[in-house]
Amino acid sequence: MKPFTFKQFEIYQSKNVFRVGTDGVLLGSLVNVDNKSKVLEIGTGTGLISLMLAQRNPKAEFLGLDINEEAVNLTKSNFEKSIFNSRLKNILQDFKNFETAEKFDLIVSNPPYFEESGSEKDKIARQTVELNFQQLISKSSTLLSEKGIFSVIIPAEVGTDFIEIAKENQLFLVRRINIKGIENSKIKRLILDFSLTENQLEESEFIIEKSPRKYSDQYLELTKEFHVFGK
Repeated sequence: MKPFTFKQFEIYQSKNVFRVGTDGVLLGSLVNVDNKSKVLEIGTGTGLISLMLAQRNPKAEFLGLDINEEAVNLTKSNFEKSIFNSRLKNILQDFKNFETAEKFDLIVSNPPYFEESGSEKDKIARQTVELNFQQLISKSSTLLSEKGIFSVIIPAEVGTDFIEIAKENQLFLVRRINIKGIENSKIKRLILDFSLTENQLEESEFIIEKSPRKYSDQYLELTKEFHVFGK
């Protein structure tokens, strides 16, 4: 399988690990990584999101966790091949059992969300069997630094439940990006940022395509430092 080539790094992929997708690219592009020094990614897959954030913040150090051994090996390889390799670490770890005294300025995840699936990789990466929202949120809340941000991309239809669980774990919604696949369509995905401190909510809209298979100017501008294609 050919690697997915970005401007400053390549992502080698595997048929048994979820490949580069729009959700990961959006999260890697839209997360606020400024002034963050310690970043944790939960469920690294190919390592895409951490690599994008490492490009955007040249000082931050990254730790990635994944429960899938093949994904961990793939991510390690992608990290080692990148120019950011000295700041990137990835380990085989079930997040539910992850223990550390360290606190993180940013915790980021493209979490599992499909309840049913046909393939083994789906069962691990996209079902809520291995890590449900309650486990993800409650554990993340204990690992955030005082001013840290917990950021996820999730399907719009589960947003209300996710926000409510976060609130029960003393995590307050501080930013919400409503993502539409195409103009005048329903909201497809949400990027949600949570903090231990309650602040005024920032809300915005993001449109991926202006017409079928034609990226919006908004998307092209957002990803211009990553994608090798232009307008």
